[in-house]
Amino acid sequence: MELHDDKTFDSMSYTEKVVKGQEFQSCTFKRCDFTNSDFSHNKFIDCIFESCNLSLMKLNGAALNNAVFNNCKILGVNFSECQTMLFSVKFDGCILDYASFMGRKMVSTRFTKCSLKETTFSQANLSGSVFDQSDLSGAVFNRTDISSANFVTAYHYSIDPEINNIKKASFSADGLAGLLTKYQIRIV
Repeated sequence: MELHDDKTFDSMSYTEKVVKGQEFQSCTFKRCDFTNSDFSHNKFIDCIFESCNLSLMKLNGAALNNAVFNNCKILGVNFSECQTMLFSVKFDGCILDYASFMGRKMVSTRFTKCSLKETTFSQANLSGSVFDQSDLSGAVFNRTDISSANFVTAYHYSIDPEINNIKKASFSADGLAGLLTKYQIRIV
């Protein structure tokens, strides 16, 4: 495996490329295009992605350990295919529509000012996570552990308390309707 340590990759295009056998440690990716690329079985440790397009990027068996994504477009990425061991991510200002975190253990993960439309969180462990000013329109929570999670400034979510663990989770009074959607009641 080829190691890249403390490097900056600026404005690189990996569109539709297959990249194998790489380990990126403490690297920064700025304005890079990973659209429809295949980075399966590569390692990203303590890496930062800034203003990158990672839409439809394949990460099957990839390691994401303390990966930070700032202002990135990450449409349709299946994070549930990443390695489970030491999986740790943080998102700020990202578009994560149609992504999947199904079955992921993501305790205390931060989503700040993100679009998470139609994103799947089924069977994930998001306990203690924070959804700060994030749009959860159509996001799927099914047998998800969101205990002690913070949804106070999140919006457009629909979470069924009967099939998800919401113990000690925080919601705003305005967001309570998102917990009652399945009952088809009107809140005035």
